[in-house]
Amino acid sequence: MIPGSGPRKPPKPEVRGGLHQTFRALRHRNFRLFVFGQIISLIGTWMQNVAQSWLVYRLSHSELLVGTAWFCSQIPVLALGSIGGLVSDRFPRHRIVILTQALSMLQAFALGLLTLAGHVQVWHVLALATVLGTINAFDMPARQALIVQLANKEDLLNAISLNSAIFNAARIVGPAIAGLLVAALGEGVCFTINGVSFVAVIIALMAMRIPADTTRFAASSWSYLIEGFRYAWHYLPVRSTLMLLGATTLGGMPAVVLMPFFSDDIFHRGAQGLGFLMGAMGVGAVVGTLVLAHSNEVTGLRRVIVFSALSTGVTFILFSLSPRFYLSIAIMPVIGFGVMRQNAAANTLIQTLIPDQFRGRVMSLYAMTVVGLGPFGSLAAGAIAHALGPRLTVLMGGAVTVAAAWVFHAKARAVRA
Repeated sequence: MIPGSGPRKPPKPEVRGGLHQTFRALRHRNFRLFVFGQIISLIGTWMQNVAQSWLVYRLSHSELLVGTAWFCSQIPVLALGSIGGLVSDRFPRHRIVILTQALSMLQAFALGLLTLAGHVQVWHVLALATVLGTINAFDMPARQALIVQLANKEDLLNAISLNSAIFNAARIVGPAIAGLLVAALGEGVCFTINGVSFVAVIIALMAMRIPADTTRFAASSWSYLIEGFRYAWHYLPVRSTLMLLGATTLGGMPAVVLMPFFSDDIFHRGAQGLGFLMGAMGVGAVVGTLVLAHSNEVTGLRRVIVFSALSTGVTFILFSLSPRFYLSIAIMPVIGFGVMRQNAAANTLIQTLIPDQFRGRVMSLYAMTVVGLGPFGSLAAGAIAHALGPRLTVLMGGAVTVAAAWVFHAKARAVRA
């Protein structure tokens, strides 16, 4: 509201209720195409994630090597994410995403071929995971920043929430399919199906009509990069949100990385049990993001972030103490609900606060905190679990998440949604 304009509130655009309200970003043609491609491709991506973890576990039975596989797939996002953000702000984001999706398809086919041929070794998986992480370092900032171009700022919260819902709907379907396929046909089939699934998203991206980019560039790439970092550091709401995301990423990695050990060593449920646990987490994540998508307001996002982080940390602790497989399945949706509501709310808060000329670079920092810090969490999870066991490791991660939420809440007066 303009200062001094009086108590009368400006009228809000009329938005119908029900399903129309929840899915209103789909009125934009480009976003509909994006959703179509993502639904198919992300199911394949989640199949590959589960199959890759299981493959490393089957080949090594080592907590440390499973953690190392996650490290290799995520460390490039931290090391190269800032360059990816710079590229996203200097070149057309639409073309960048098409290229990165094509390269991801080739990576999946290479891993599938090695596995189906029976020649795969742990070092192959680690090397190809590093390749995929490098691709993602350029894909994530461009794809996150592209969403605003596919919808508009009025529908940004809805578009980000729907994108998160699709991501997690795939988390339900993908791991469940992967668990069945790994048990029946092996991991290589999952990798190959993932490669085929990229065809859908590439076709959808090529069918989009994106306006010409009119971005103006700084003379020096280095100064352009530093300018984006300086903006994020000095703008307290963005900096505080990124710091919370970094802490909760580190706290949440043990539960994700050590899930195969809970499924097999603790609950004796094998690959199918892993698929059910990950799928249950996806159910909660879909519900959480759809509830957020129904909202038409960006105010109050700080409260959503704090509550979600607190609830996630508490449920990590409960999961670590769970004595039964079915109780753990009941806990997983609550974890998914909290994690993805926090990430979707934080993503929206940041994107509504920043101007477009900084969007790629700041969203690269978002990717670096949500994904890029994961390698340190995964390596630490593997090493600590090797010494103390999976349960205590996940419990410690939950405690870190709760502490981070309380610190953020204590300083939250400076953050306004």
